[in-house]
Amino acid sequence: MFYRENGQFKTSYAADQQIFPILQDRVAILILLAIAFIGVPMLASDYLLRAILIPFLILSLAAVGLNILVGYCGQISLGTGAFMAVGAYAAWNFGTRFPGMPLLAQILLGGACATVVGVAFGIPSLRIRGLYLAVATLAAQFFIDWAFLRIPFFTNYSSSGNVSVPALFAFGLPVHSAMQKYLFVLLFVVVFSLMAKNLVRGALGRQWMAIRDMDVAAAVIGIRPMYAKLTAFAVSSFIVGVAGALWGFIHLGSWEPLAFDLSRSFQLLFMVIIGGLGSIVGSFYGAAFIVLVPVALSGIPRWLGLPLPVDLIVHIEHMVFGALIVFFLIAEPHGLARLWSIGREKLRIWPFPH
Repeated sequence: MFYRENGQFKTSYAADQQIFPILQDRVAILILLAIAFIGVPMLASDYLLRAILIPFLILSLAAVGLNILVGYCGQISLGTGAFMAVGAYAAWNFGTRFPGMPLLAQILLGGACATVVGVAFGIPSLRIRGLYLAVATLAAQFFIDWAFLRIPFFTNYSSSGNVSVPALFAFGLPVHSAMQKYLFVLLFVVVFSLMAKNLVRGALGRQWMAIRDMDVAAAVIGIRPMYAKLTAFAVSSFIVGVAGALWGFIHLGSWEPLAFDLSRSFQLLFMVIIGGLGSIVGSFYGAAFIVLVPVALSGIPRWLGLPLPVDLIVHIEHMVFGALIVFFLIAEPHGLARLWSIGREKLRIWPFPH
């Protein structure tokens, strides 16, 4: 009975079209942001920030970008890790070849380079779909992995193939400690998530969803499939490229092409599927599931005092993790976001049955 919109009247188009039309949702989001920006930096340890929260935020951002392409536009992609690599290496090259370039400009330019590459590999989507498109994007993964391994220009002729970032500064402030890196990443995630949410609610998002549901009918009513598909690839690749630059600069600090291999692409695809296709908040649920569940599974034997060898714990972790994925897909094919949506609807009518 506390989650109702009784008495909440919308007297303007702006009030009717806001992202969170229910007052309780707006209050909850403000509380969540206050906890994220104030509470977590004050209470969280360096280990929690570096090992869990920063990877969770960056992978959530990458999942948001992939969800735009797969969940909202219906274009399957298995090359997300490659687009993250393009963003990371492009941002690093801009900083190396143009000393003094601001960190923010490097990251955004890395996302812009990922946009160009994503649109180039998205052109086949104009002719093919489904499994064939997945194979085309898989080819992008293999080609980009090969390029960063075999073309020394991209690594500034490093003999080992590894690249490292120098000390980071943003707006004249250092980005060195775990708290500074966490807040820096959190700002990116909040801004890009709001941007993605507004895009999918607007005319462009409606075009993407029309193409996803039935592209022939969408073309009949005047939607241009080429424009809709390529813009989905462009926006998705830009967000994924920014996430890749953050992953390399903030989380890793030093990396090689294997940091963005095919397993990264599958990991992000699992996040989108488990969290919920066509849901921005589902991207965060999927990232939380992928990041936090293995941590919890690896800690259970220690909490129970079971003297299991490390290799056995890893195998059990993979088995249980895979079983949980299968269970969630069977129990709710629409992902964790659908479970949250059902819970919200039940709260709106509680304590009445209908």
